[in-house]
Amino acid sequence: MTKAYDALIIGGGHNGLVCAFYLARAGMKVRILERRGVVGGAAVTEEFAPGFRNSTASYTVSLLRPRVITDMRLHERGWRIVERTISNFFPHPDGYLKLGGGTARTQAEFARFSARDAATFPAYEVALERVAEVLRDLSLKTPPNADGGIRALLAAAAQGRRVAGMGVAAQRDVLALFVKSARDFLDGWYENDFVKAAFGFDAVVGNYASPDTPGSAYVLLHHVFGEINGKKGAWGHSVGGMGSITQYMAEACVELGVEISLEAPVAKVLVDGGKVGGVRLESGEEIAAPIVATNVGPALLFRQLVDRSDQPPDFARAIDGFKTGSGTFRMNVALSELPDFAVLRGKERAEHHTAGIIIAPTLDYMDRAYTDAKAFGWSKAPIVEMKLPTTVDDSLAPPGRHIASLFCQQFAPVLPDGQSWDDVREGVADHIIDTVTAHAPNFKAAVIARQIHSPLDLERKFGLIGGDIFHGQMGLDQLWAARPVLGHGDHRMPVAGLYLCGSGSHPGGGVTGAPGHNAAHEILRDRSVLGRLFPRRAA
Repeated sequence: MTKAYDALIIGGGHNGLVCAFYLARAGMKVRILERRGVVGGAAVTEEFAPGFRNSTASYTVSLLRPRVITDMRLHERGWRIVERTISNFFPHPDGYLKLGGGTARTQAEFARFSARDAATFPAYEVALERVAEVLRDLSLKTPPNADGGIRALLAAAAQGRRVAGMGVAAQRDVLALFVKSARDFLDGWYENDFVKAAFGFDAVVGNYASPDTPGSAYVLLHHVFGEINGKKGAWGHSVGGMGSITQYMAEACVELGVEISLEAPVAKVLVDGGKVGGVRLESGEEIAAPIVATNVGPALLFRQLVDRSDQPPDFARAIDGFKTGSGTFRMNVALSELPDFAVLRGKERAEHHTAGIIIAPTLDYMDRAYTDAKAFGWSKAPIVEMKLPTTVDDSLAPPGRHIASLFCQQFAPVLPDGQSWDDVREGVADHIIDTVTAHAPNFKAAVIARQIHSPLDLERKFGLIGGDIFHGQMGLDQLWAARPVLGHGDHRMPVAGLYLCGSGSHPGGGVTGAPGHNAAHEILRDRSVLGRLFPRRAA
């Protein structure tokens, strides 16, 4: 083996960088092993056509935890976020709906469709924020383990105290958001279909499910617990693209002595006597370390990198049942001009161009998109979220030109009837372009170039099994102490010295930095005197 390290990190995505930072800050000798030629994982900015750069996978920011931002001094290093004036713009057959811009403005928008819904909105905001605050509080806390004894019971009690201290009405909202479908939850608040869709869209983002699927209300909530520039629930654009975040994170790591190795794909986690010994790269090089933290998803880790013989049988069976696949098809498009929407004309930059532009007018539309994908492989009328980053950051394209990020649902991770995404990806991309063009007639003619990421492309390029942007579905059976599986929600895997620091662990997907932060703190606890005297788990 080559020289030894205190810890190795598999995967240089944002959570791997965050984990490495906290370990190195504590004095550990750390090396990151990244399979691609660029650090950042799915949070990268890349040139996808001559002169056109974009966040080629992850594309918008809100969920990154303020503590991580502060500790890594990201703003001091130059990171800037441009806030959206309005959050979303929904074109639909009867016109359009704008969401965001303050409570009073949103109420006025809703009043065009339902006076009752406009009056309801402030109470809905309060209820959702009350529950979102619980998630913010829990996001940087390690879940208790089901087999953790008295310590786990005390941790569970402490983490549940905030919910227990809520009034009954708030507790009902918590329960509803965790177990109900998005439709059932929203039906309890609103009457107008367009208003419901404005909130229901968040329930299917990265979620291969219908808004009628039980538990989909939680995914709605997961997308609103973020904040930017101190504004809770707000979303924005990272200047320079999402890759600027991870480049500044890498800078923070290197300052602390972290070694970052690019084009260093890991082939195997080495295990000896139930303990981690290091890793073997695809090149054949072996690197020794008593700690390996993995930023790859649980499905990739335990189905490809850790021999099944090194996993307890019950754990291996549980991982066999771990569900992946977010139904996502991702495109980046170079444009000669901005889209000119039939319901709100104009090719000059306007407020709606800077928002998330969402083609998903009703919950029924979203449901049909999912049922189509289940039956045929992709939606006849797909859900499309379009962002136009150049309307707030003109450094990403040549003068007068633009880029569009197309985040599309629902597309089956595995196609039926033996089809391959390699055979249909271009035709499906044409279908998505046509879907947008139906709302913005100049869009198709404005396309200069495009970059396609089918679910299979996302798996190959970014290591996202099934194209799952969250490293695993976020249903109630795969959340908190049950993420990735019950008994291993505390980032410790069933091999001594092996930890999970990516989105497949609590609190789940999105560019949060929380899994990396939490895993690092558990590693440091295990290395402390207290941790050695009272280990959380022997294996």
